Formats: sequence, C-alpha cells, structure tokens
Amino acid sequence: MKAAVWAGDGPDLTIEDIPRPEPRRGEILLKVTACGVCHTDLHVLKSEVKFPAPAVLGHEVSGVVEQIGDGVDNVAVGDRVVCSFIMPCGDCRHCVRGLEDLCEKFFAHNRLNGTLYDGETRLAREDGTSLAMYSMGGLAEFCVVPASDAFKVPDGVGLGEVSILGCSSFTALGAVNNAELELGDRIAVIAAGGVGSSIVQFAAAAGVAQIIAIDVNDEKLKAVAALGATHTINSSTTDVVAEVRALTDGHGVDVAFEALGNKHTFATAMEILDDGGRAVVVGIAPAGSSGEIDLARLVRRKLEIHGSYGAKARRDMPALLRMVSGGIVEPERVITRRYTLEQADEAYKALARGEIVGRAIIEMPS
Repeated sequence: MKAAVWAGDGPDLTIEDIPRPEPRRGEILLKVTACGVCHTDLHVLKSEVKFPAPAVLGHEVSGVVEQIGDGVDNVAVGDRVVCSFIMPCGDCRHCVRGLEDLCEKFFAHNRLNGTLYDGETRLAREDGTSLAMYSMGGLAEFCVVPASDAFKVPDGVGLGEVSILGCSSFTALGAVNNAELELGDRIAVIAAGGVGSSIVQFAAAAGVAQIIAIDVNDEKLKAVAALGATHTINSSTTDVVAEVRALTDGHGVDVAFEALGNKHTFATAMEILDDGGRAVVVGIAPAGSSGEIDLARLVRRKLEIHGSYGAKARRDMPALLRMVSGGIVEPERVITRRYTLEQADEAYKALARGEIVGRAIIEMPS
C-alpha cells in the first residue's frame, strides 16, 4: 500500500510503498476513505512534540472495514466506520471509570512510543524498518485500529466528511462538555481553525446566547460567522480585551476557549473572562510551553482553568454521529480543501502557512 512517511529529519512527508498491515486480536484493518489534516500532526512534523521516527501520522480517519481480527464482534467486513484519535483500551484505571480521554495505554504506548497496546507497531518498510504509528497512522491506504475505536456511520451520511469527527469535532465536543455550557452563557473562541470552527458550530447548536470568535484571519472569521458566531474580532487590528468588554456590557465572557496553544492567546483567554468565568484550554502547545496567570485575580474573581484534550470515544462518537445524521452538526461545512494522498506534504505545508480555512482532508483512492 501507499503511505505518507515522516522520516523525522524535517517537516516533510514522502509517499512510500510499504507492506499492508495485518490486524491482531481485537483489531480491524480499515481501508481508509479520508484522513483529516490536523495541527497536531504538524507539531510532530515540526518536532515541537516528541515522537519516534520514522512514522506514519494521521489520526482523523474514516473508511470501510477490510478485515477483522479474532474477538471482534462490534463491526463486520464492509461496515463504514469512523474512528477517534484517542483509541480507548477499555481496561486501564481511567477507562474503567469512564475517563477514556485519559486512557493510560494510549498515552504510554501510542503517544510516547508510536505503538498499539501490545507495545508493537503494525507498520514497517519493505526492509523491515519499523514505522511508528501516530494514533492509527491514517495517512495511508490502509490502517489498523483497535475495534473499540470503530464506530458505524449511519446510512446517508458522507463517509469522507465524517473523518473530521475523529479529532476536530471530537476535540471540540470534549471542550464544550468540559466547559459545562449553559444557554445564557457568553463565550469566546480564540483561533478559528478546525477545532475552533467546530466549537462554534456546537455552541450554536446548543443555543448559546453570544459566541465571539477571535482570529487574525478575516477569511476564517467570515467562515465561523456562517457557522453561528454572533460576533467576530480580528485580533491583529483590534484591542481584543476592550472589544470583548464592549460586547458584554463591560463584564467579559463566561467561557473562553483557547484553541491555538499559545501563551499569548492563553493570556487573552484569561483577561476576557467575567468574574467566575472558565478558560478551557484546548490547543496543543509545543512541549515545554508555559503561560502566566495573575494568581490574585484567579483567587479573588473565582476563575477556573480547564484542560481539555478530547471527548470520551465510546460515549461521544455515537452522539456525534447522531448529531450529524440529524443535521445538527454539518462537518462538510467545515471542510474547505481536499487533497490526494500524493499531495499530503503540500497539504501540511499549506496548514503551516495558515492558508487552510476550517479543515482540509486527504482523500484516498476508491
């Protein structure tokens, strides 16, 4: 099969022919339909997040079940499925108490070592050189996924489009859930990329009263306005704190979502909160990044800071699919660019330049 391989010595992807992987017990082989182009992959490509190389990235995947391993009974060959980037093991101490977004095996094996949960990767080059897997390694024509992370896509729902549910929408839903939004809330979404766009869409669907989107790109702001943002602010030309105060009767917002992973936007999120407000930090920052907090204001004004990495796969992916099937969430409205696998390197370079509005996907040959 063909795969986009990251060698580890620069932010480049090269298309290689590698052996098709085989699923083991409790796993499926997926014929990939589409894979989302995500900033988290870009952090790996730029060596801002430590990850073993060589590797196959890609963690926002949908496709058709090609083969099943022993012990798999939740899906069958031919099923159309979507997967989440957090692949729950189902039996670690966090998974058994419903905290799949903290799955120990996922972080210990996959994010640290690029393997599945037996400590081995399923990918290699023709010469036997191991290829690490970032989640399932979805930037390839086929990938191996734990069956616990495969969710059937309803009939009538576009298979390629729902690929972005696996990270962009999944991360956004986790953030919205962690924020404990109420209908009368005023919220701000800082950074209107793929995750930020999905947060706006979910908040609008939930009936949130005021949604203020903040970005440096007018095209992105125009796009999120169409998704439900009630106000937009270009932070490159406007004093964000003053404008948010003006839009909220001088008070600030109840919830500020920071969807970039940057100390400056984190500071903005804290500054625009009303008393008792909540900052939900969603964006992945380069390793070692830190942000400053006015501790006196944090205490006196009863502010909260929530970290949010993702949703809970086995509860929230079916819910996402129900929302898509019911027309409440429309992932196709967030997708603005489509690339072939051969164009994967071009796609990530466009992402690095800030050219992609919303989300882009890599579409595999049928």
